[in-house]
Formats: sequence, structure tokens, C-alpha cells
Amino acid sequence: MPDALPKSETLAGLPQAPSVEREVVPMLRQNIRATSLFELTVERREDGGALLRWKRIEDVCDWATLSAGCYLLRTNVLNWTVEDRWKTYMQLTEAGTVFKIHKTDLSIRPIWHQKEAPVLAHIRFCFLGYVLWKTLGQLRRQAVLGNDPRRVSDALAEIRSVDVVLPTHRGIEIRQRCISRATEHQQILLERLKLERPSRLVIRDMTK
Repeated sequence: MPDALPKSETLAGLPQAPSVEREVVPMLRQNIRATSLFELTVERREDGGALLRWKRIEDVCDWATLSAGCYLLRTNVLNWTVEDRWKTYMQLTEAGTVFKIHKTDLSIRPIWHQKEAPVLAHIRFCFLGYVLWKTLGQLRRQAVLGNDPRRVSDALAEIRSVDVVLPTHRGIEIRQRCISRATEHQQILLERLKLERPSRLVIRDMTK
């Protein structure tokens, strides 16, 4: 900010106050960062006109000059080192990434539970899903396939589970849950990841 800029000024002979305010508000919105550096007031005059007064806030201007071009972290913890603050901040960004993965890749949307037991079950379900997601990324990294599990998830998403229902003369249905065959590309990917495609899945009654 130029040092020659006056610290305060009064502009007289302007139109009426409502007109001035309509002009000032859009100007402030276009210069959000500079808005906090000044104190603006519009005063009504006895003749119906308006006075626009502005004043520089010296402390804020000095801080803006010192912090220009710097990446700042603010905390109320005083006994941390610079390294501790940075590591904690990076953990916060990782936590934000976790929530993003839950909503997008894992398609786990937040659910408003009313009781403690469903809340804990939902948290455990989200945690297990994220652990599997990170494990898939580790397997991909070990197989020298990169570290993004999304491609593996997309490639293996076409492998489906199918329920085969066989009726009997006694009226009892025999149900088998089978897994569709993998394509050649999917099979190569499974081998690189050292994973095996099960031919069947066991159906368990979780209500008992």
C-alpha cells in the first residue's frame, strides 16, 4: 500500500446517503481484502446530502504488510513448536480428505442418527470402509501401480455378486451367492495385487 496515501479523508458534496451506500457496497465486495484495512462511514447532512468518511486502520495495515505473501497458521496453543503446528494442520487436511472420500468414492453420506448405538455403528462402518480404501491404496503401491485406489476400484467394480435361487419340491429355496467371472484385464490386476476372486459368498442371517 503506498505510504503517500492519506490516513483519513472526508469527501463532501456527494449525493444523498442511500445513493452513496449503493455505490460503496459493490466497491467493497470487489475489494474484500482491502475492506478490513479501512473504516468507512456515510453521514447524512442537514441539506439532504451525504459525507463519506474513511480512515486507515493502522494496526491492520501494518499486519497486512508483514504477512503479505506468507502462509499463516493460527492456533490458541502456545506451547507447540512450529513442527507440531504444521503436523497438526496436515492431520486436519487428511481428516478433510477422509470425509471427502466417504462422500464420493465410498458413497457414504452423513446420516442423522438419534441414538448412541446407531451413531457408533455408523462411525465404525465408515472407519472400516476407509481402512479398506487405504489398504487398497497400499496394495496398489506395493504392486508398483501407483497409489490411487480409485482406478483399482473402478476396474473391479464390474465384478458383481449374483444370487442364484433354486426352488425345491418341499417349497424350500436354496440360495447361493456367486461372483461373476473377471475379465482378462481384471484377472491380471488381481494377480498384481495378490488378491483372489472368491467364487461364492456365504450368506449369513444377521437377525439371529
